[in-house]
Amino acid sequence: MPNNNNNSDFFSQVYQVVALIPKSRATSYGAIAKYLGSARSSRMVGWAMNASHTAAPGLPAHRVVNRNGVLTGKHFFVGESMEERLRREGIRIENDQILDWDKVFWDPGKELGLD
Repeated sequence: MPNNNNNSDFFSQVYQVVALIPKSRATSYGAIAKYLGSARSSRMVGWAMNASHTAAPGLPAHRVVNRNGVLTGKHFFVGESMEERLRREGIRIENDQILDWDKVFWDPGKELGLD
């Protein structure tokens, strides 16, 4: 993963969006990338989320999953698992996938007024 000021700025923007995801909701890497005007940068959003545990402690990183509601970043959580955190917020999960994804999904473009 490249590390330069542009990535740092992008990561900061990702963290600002993630901080706004309400409890009991979740979003996808791609939805965040699209909201930030970089629709093809979902992988970079993933890198930001992987770094968030040290770069932005306390960020609700557990609320960011893949486009199908699958807990793809679960192996980056230490202590309480990603699944446990989501379940504590009332999100139902089966086989590492959020159930009722269409109801849980939080689209920053719509929720924050860009769409």
